[in-house]
Amino acid sequence: MINFTAHSKIYIAGHGGLVGAALVRCLRQNGFSNLFLRKRSELDLMSRELVYRFFETARPEYVIIAAAKVGGISANMAAPVDFLVENLKIQNNILLACKHFSVKKTIFLGSSCIYPRNSPQPMREDYFMSGPLEPTNESYAVAKIAGIRLAKALRQQFGIDVICPMPSNVYGPGDHFEFERSHVVSALVRRFIEAKRNNAPIVTLWGTGNARRELLHVDDLADACLFLMRYYDSPEIINVGCGQDVTIRELAETIARIVGYNGKLKWDLTKPDGMPIKLLDVGRLHALGWKHKIDLAAGIRSVMVDFEARYPR
Repeated sequence: MINFTAHSKIYIAGHGGLVGAALVRCLRQNGFSNLFLRKRSELDLMSRELVYRFFETARPEYVIIAAAKVGGISANMAAPVDFLVENLKIQNNILLACKHFSVKKTIFLGSSCIYPRNSPQPMREDYFMSGPLEPTNESYAVAKIAGIRLAKALRQQFGIDVICPMPSNVYGPGDHFEFERSHVVSALVRRFIEAKRNNAPIVTLWGTGNARRELLHVDDLADACLFLMRYYDSPEIINVGCGQDVTIRELAETIARIVGYNGKLKWDLTKPDGMPIKLLDVGRLHALGWKHKIDLAAGIRSVMVDFEARYPR
């Protein structure tokens, strides 16, 4: 086991984002106080020179890479070049800095979108690279796959300890609520709260509503990362999820009920569903002793509270 203690020097790349902020909360709640945090305005992760300069000064012992350009279907479809190039630069710079400055252990967070569009369900880790990707977020997925391959190569060539958890769809407080950048739960929470505020009789949503998604609360993901930092040491990717999924239609109806919106839902069949189903096989993680704690209804309420606090009527 690594010497990962409350006094360890930990750099969280992307601490201001949804996942990064949850990691900061989780680490602090577990007694970790020696955290290195840099805002985007303070450290441009797309500049290798600046990243190396930061590592040379800070000398972190442990690194968690939660920094990435992220967004929903519309954002991915609108800017595939940005999602590919920016993510490649960020992850390459940080991973190579971890090697150059002898970081003890690194977590590179991937995504369930690395699995093939028509993958058997639930998706096991050995289905990775077994078929074509979902076209609507292919650039983001390709960048994440490249990061996984670089992490494995660094371990193979230089003995660098990098682990790669693959989370399912993540949601929770701190997410984007702008429709161009939001994920499905935060987008739906905003749509239904605003529809309720405006007494809108109908809310129109993308697709058929038949696509299925596994949803993991971001605080559960942060807890899993802490667990894996302590107890997982393998070059193979490992899935992180709750092992349960819902249709987008079921999700929308649940959020509408929790928010208190009583209007009608209309589905725009001209818009894409994205990947038909994404459910992770989390048997490997469960066998290690970790399971999620936050159920979907409680998680949705946490997003609703966050939106109402940040966007009051």
